[in-house]
Amino acid sequence: MNDAASSEGPEGPEGRPSDGLRASDADRERVAEQLRDALAEGRLDMEEFGERLDATYKARTYGELTPITRDLPGQGAVAPQPVSMVKGPAEQGSWAGRIVGGEGSSTWGVAVMSGFERKGRWTVPRRFNCFAFWGGGVIDLRDANFADREVTVNCVAIMGGLQVIVPPGVEVEVRGLGIMGGFDHREEGVPGDPGAPRVIVTGFAFWGGVGVERKLTKAERQRLKETRRQERLERRQARGELPASHHDHPHDLRDAHREAMEQVRDALDHHREARREEREARREERERRRRGDY
Repeated sequence: MNDAASSEGPEGPEGRPSDGLRASDADRERVAEQLRDALAEGRLDMEEFGERLDATYKARTYGELTPITRDLPGQGAVAPQPVSMVKGPAEQGSWAGRIVGGEGSSTWGVAVMSGFERKGRWTVPRRFNCFAFWGGGVIDLRDANFADREVTVNCVAIMGGLQVIVPPGVEVEVRGLGIMGGFDHREEGVPGDPGAPRVIVTGFAFWGGVGVERKLTKAERQRLKETRRQERLERRQARGELPASHHDHPHDLRDAHREAMEQVRDALDHHREARREEREARREERERRRRGDY
């Protein structure tokens, strides 16, 4: 036996598996699970998730597995970070982390025969004013931080439309006035989560409308999709269509990977189709405004 090899053994100098050591099916499955968590959290998009998942199941050594998750939580680790099985207060405090105080990163939006969007990571001020005249605007609060526990979105829509999108858990109150127009009150009366902000939608609509909609975040939608995927696999396993352990059945592991890749491709196709329909809807909306159909 080579003296150098025997002195180091199967592990590297820092106690980690040697890069040249062969990885098992269980190792590949742990990396795949870490990638699924990253997808659900929004750290990876669907295309990058598919590429990394494909590389995971093709990997033969730890040296090939390690780079796949190097830029994810638990840097350089093959297995994901341990997850506490005890439900603590962290989830309840998540809203507190989004109420940041200070001033908003954007305080107004205007659409005159045009459109505007406020979405993504931005800070909602205590009062956000928006105006639409023969145009439209979207105020998306799903990924936003809040300057205060109670914020007001003041909407004025004249022959135009404004859309306010809030995440689940946020309390909504609508106080706007509509003349030959209207405000959407469907999301009122839904209790908010403890510590969640309160959004007041107020203003005026004349020959126009202000919509209020409650939607899941992208990360939550991906998490639900992954949960449904896991449930389908468990049902197939219960019916005997999949083995209980992929370790003893490499062909079935490849089949599961192929199925996962097909689901990724289907999701990408659905995403592209939804974007195309959204562009078409916006184009039609612009045409209606030009013709004065409001």
